[in-house]
Order: sequence, then C-alpha cells, then structure tokens
Amino acid sequence: MAVKEKVHKKGKLSPQPKNEYILVLHNDDVNTFDYVIDTLVEVCHHDPHQAEQCALITHFKGKCDIKHGEFEVLEGMMNELLRRGLSATIASN
Repeated sequence: MAVKEKVHKKGKLSPQPKNEYILVLHNDDVNTFDYVIDTLVEVCHHDPHQAEQCALITHFKGKCDIKHGEFEVLEGMMNELLRRGLSATIASN
C-alpha cells in the first residue's frame, strides 16, 4: 500500500494511508442473514462473528462500513457483492 508520511511536532514520521476508501453494505429486504454473513466471509474475508455483527448493524441502521482500504481492492469486493445480490457502495474517507 502506498503511504504518505506525516511529520508530528516532535519530528517523528508516521505512515498515513493514501486515499483510503470505505466499502459500505446497505440494507435490503431480500437476502437472509445467513446469506449476507456467508457472503461477507467469502468476499470480504470477515470472520463469522465480524460478518454477523455487520449484518446486524446493516439491518438495524440501514448500512454498515464493512471494509476500509484502497479503491481498487474495494471495487473488486463491491462488484462481487453486487453480483451476489447485495447492495454496496464505496465512499471516500
């Protein structure tokens, strides 16, 4: 991952992510919890507990940030989620 470096007041450098994006899952009334959980595990490499929590947040709040990273990586995941019938978008951070 390409990173920018940010100089703190004391002169130390710390890596900063370059153009970090957020993959957002949106609620729908079509897919079951089990299907959403299984899809998040397969596509986004979530562990089952994380996928379950994302599914619950999406259900109750209408959407959930499910992954952060570079646009190109998230775009592939989003396209696969869409192909599998889920609703997802990418937002900039």
